[in-house]
Amino acid sequence: MNMKCGLLPIALLPFIASAQETRERPNILFCIADDASRTSFGPYGCRYCNTPAVDSLAANGIVFTNAYTQNPKSAPSRACLVTGMYSWQLKEAANHWSRFPGEFRFYPHILMENGYHVGFTGKGWGPGVYETEYNPAGPEYNGIVCRDVPAKGISRIDYAGNFRYFLEHNPEGRPFCFWLGAKEPHRWYEQDSWKRTGKDMDSVDVQPFLPDNGIVKGDLLDYAVEVEWFDTHIGRAVRILEEKGLLDNTLIIVTSDHGMPFPRVKGQIYDEAFHVPFIAFWKGKIMPGRVVSDFIGFHDVAPTILETAGLPMHPQMSGKSFLDILLSEKDGRVNKKRDHMILCKERHDLGRADEEGVNLGYPVRAIRTDEWLYVRNYEPSRWPVGNPEYNYRNCDDSPTKSYLTSLKPDDPDYRLFELCFGMRKPEELYDMQNDPHCMNNLAEDPGYGRIKNQLRRRMEKELKDSGDPRMYGKGYIFDSYPYMNARSGFEYIYHKTSARE
Repeated sequence: MNMKCGLLPIALLPFIASAQETRERPNILFCIADDASRTSFGPYGCRYCNTPAVDSLAANGIVFTNAYTQNPKSAPSRACLVTGMYSWQLKEAANHWSRFPGEFRFYPHILMENGYHVGFTGKGWGPGVYETEYNPAGPEYNGIVCRDVPAKGISRIDYAGNFRYFLEHNPEGRPFCFWLGAKEPHRWYEQDSWKRTGKDMDSVDVQPFLPDNGIVKGDLLDYAVEVEWFDTHIGRAVRILEEKGLLDNTLIIVTSDHGMPFPRVKGQIYDEAFHVPFIAFWKGKIMPGRVVSDFIGFHDVAPTILETAGLPMHPQMSGKSFLDILLSEKDGRVNKKRDHMILCKERHDLGRADEEGVNLGYPVRAIRTDEWLYVRNYEPSRWPVGNPEYNYRNCDDSPTKSYLTSLKPDDPDYRLFELCFGMRKPEELYDMQNDPHCMNNLAEDPGYGRIKNQLRRRMEKELKDSGDPRMYGKGYIFDSYPYMNARSGFEYIYHKTSARE
């Protein structure tokens, strides 16, 4: 594999601070998994994924119980992260496999222009194409590879090794911002790889919307092998910081772009898809052992990182910094105004087409509060996970998917197939306190009409105020944007991103 570090020549960096000031700025290590559910990590109660590195950061830092990506698919989720904007404000970048318009600014690039040493390993923003010189996550560091990996399907990129290389090639010891983007636990998985690890099927808690059988449990355990690989690299990265005396001045964030690649999770507007893990550690700054219930979104991350670095929020950004929450000593709800999140879905992977061959998405908007999830499906006549003749393409192929899609109407588990792949009502309403897995739609129950209408009005007001085209009769624009996946007959433009979505 060729080394592609993409270091900026020092003379080209427009430093705006003195060397002394830049050395005193905090470092940032941003660790993001690819398709890992919040409930797959120890701090959130998982029994079958062993995550000691994340557990340690959580015990010595802060655990957010209400962190959300607004759009639960890789590219649109990561677009919110790097821009600090709502998904529906990002034009083409609201879609999966999109072109990222060059008009938007990315926090890693802003840091790089202001004296920071910036880079990423593994998966940055993507999949899709971008118009800037570097990936929106920064210059690429993917030249160090692992000799051995615990299972086939796991990337051989040595994420922690590339982090070390990045640190050792930091001119003048500038403050750094590094994006450690694992490609795990994105599919595919080596089937039965879990059997080499001594795992036990009895430890697996299967979500109620999936069949509780050996096929699904084995699939979840193969997934766990990859979650643990991500955790291994976090642990190695922390040790590297300790070795180099950098841990005391480094803010570490651990998260995932969205939920696991299983039916009714990845890419869907249900809680496990968009409700993500989010843990932060900053020695001497974040009081250890805190658990906070404030709602934070991926659009809030860029403003927070810029404020941490002593820089103003860019005018394009819609999110709000939560640095005050990180530095607070309170548990529970620190800022009472952070009590909800607006969610979005437009076109993800191809799987639907109209009579003229236009590729169609499954547009959704939703609002999540402590008590409720209200969902508005704008095109309920479309198949939500893609058309059956295209094998429900908006769900990754897997043993679990194969089992569900092979079921017949008289099978006892067929109701789960319908939950995962069937058509949906125009509106959905879920009681998140009593139905956290979103199994019982209350939207058509007259007893919940007042609550439903209140949530819809609140959601639509915020969407209108923030310029959502769909609120102004222009939602068709999202289906008109080109799909930039060459494997589907479309050509890449500018830069090609990772083939592992």
